[in-house]
Amino acid sequence: MNPSPEEARWHRFALALRKILMVVVLSPLLARADYTTTINPQTTWGIWEGWGNSLCWWANVFGTRDDLADIVFTTNYTAFNGVSLPGLGMNIARYNAGACSWNSINAETMQASPNIPAFRQIEGYWQDWFSADPTTGSWNWTVDANQRSMLLKAKARGVNLFELFSNSPMWWMCYNHNPSGSDAGTSDNLQSWNDNQHAIYLATIAQYANDHWGITFDSVEAFNEPSAAWWNSNGAQEGSHFDVGTQAAVIGYLRSELDNRGLTNVNVAASDETSYDDARTTWIKLPSATLSQIGRLNVHGYQYGGGRRDLLYAAVVGKRLWNSEYGESDASGVSLASNLNLDFRWLHPTAWCYWQAFDSGGWGLIQSNPGDNWIGPPNPKYYVLAHYTRHIRPGMTIIDGGEGNTVAAYQPATRKLVIVTMNYGTAQTITYDLANCYKAAGPVRRWTTVTGLGAKYVQSSGPIVNNKALQSFFSINTIQTLEIQNVDLNPPPQINISRITANGEFELTWPDTASGYNLYSTASLINPAAWQLMTNTPASSNGDYHLLLPASGGSQRFFRLSNP
Repeated sequence: MNPSPEEARWHRFALALRKILMVVVLSPLLARADYTTTINPQTTWGIWEGWGNSLCWWANVFGTRDDLADIVFTTNYTAFNGVSLPGLGMNIARYNAGACSWNSINAETMQASPNIPAFRQIEGYWQDWFSADPTTGSWNWTVDANQRSMLLKAKARGVNLFELFSNSPMWWMCYNHNPSGSDAGTSDNLQSWNDNQHAIYLATIAQYANDHWGITFDSVEAFNEPSAAWWNSNGAQEGSHFDVGTQAAVIGYLRSELDNRGLTNVNVAASDETSYDDARTTWIKLPSATLSQIGRLNVHGYQYGGGRRDLLYAAVVGKRLWNSEYGESDASGVSLASNLNLDFRWLHPTAWCYWQAFDSGGWGLIQSNPGDNWIGPPNPKYYVLAHYTRHIRPGMTIIDGGEGNTVAAYQPATRKLVIVTMNYGTAQTITYDLANCYKAAGPVRRWTTVTGLGAKYVQSSGPIVNNKALQSFFSINTIQTLEIQNVDLNPPPQINISRITANGEFELTWPDTASGYNLYSTASLINPAAWQLMTNTPASSNGDYHLLLPASGGSQRFFRLSNP
């Protein structure tokens, strides 16, 4: 998130540390000459769920703008500030439950930090403690209209995963009534007697959204970087510290409150820690009963080139895992690509979310100062991220790209292999070895972005696949996407004759994992043109397709499965 003065000092330290760590992480790659990477489809890391963006704070200002919704949530090209921008096609929207209100409750009022900009104050729906009934005057469902407007625009554009998250409990639930944090920043600000109230607040919003907005949240996250010590009463945004014990209590209450409202399919996500190492520490400390109530682990990517992503992945194996927030001030996109590739290589999330699409100081994908209602040009990092979001799409299988700078994904339905590679400080030719694929024919399409001056997401003719290999030349600090058509990762499944009936009918059986294959038949192997597509619809049971065919009358018949 955009840092307060205290956070800025921490981020400067983190960035400096990252530069040191980059020597370890990237230096061996910078010195490399031309090299070969071998795509390994036998190693997979899950089905990709998608790409996302938080709606606070930019949607609090720009939430009524259709052009911005098109840019973030579609893959259409949109005319914007004199350029035609390729839409990012994000399919995840993270909606922030606000913590502010300006009403008086028995002469008590919100205490606002002197450093929080107005556009970062998100007004909350539960405005006093008198009633938990959402139909009473304690609740105001007309507030936060702009962010809610963008939420609905996102849904209208095909977004299919929604998360409700909280930066702070409502101000009146806090010890000091300040939704930016406790006075010191190192202690819980949620009053202990309001642990359940915080859960009720979030569960009620989830239910109201389902019933009145047509939004079904996939998950609810009650915390934001809860172990951090920088959420204090002088902070520049809403925030709150939560000890691990408090987290466990709120998670339990939240699971119960969601269930009580019939939202049993809505996941509890936790804990949105700022770093991979903090996330692992919190995960290990949470009781096993609490872990069973968490449907997905969320982590932020602010440890950049540091942190043991691999140990976090191992600790939570079996749970869904998202990088739910990432951002930095490098407008070029080099840092974004480096850290995103590290996530794919070691963290293995199934979704990845950027923090602020519109922000200042290089943090935004598009330069913007929401406080002044100003939006400027896209940063190069916008185009860098487009290489991932527009080509690695939901439903694809993430496979091993062979080395740390390359991400690969496969779409079975279209038999398309996608390869995204970031090249750093040396111009070089990279060879992609596809020998581990059963078939790789092409053609190939290529997109290129130079992070400095030069091409920005420009499509060109791709290299030719020759003997299951292809080459592409990269200038320095350049990212390329290659889409290779007509790729089969594995040989067609085997067809078996499972039974022959008394009257000579016979049954063909093959695995139902071969859903993308068609069945062909011929009486002659000599003439390739004699193969005919069979239009019979097979039955499916016990993991297999079954097709009963009439007796062949003594003549030979041959069958094969083939991709369209």
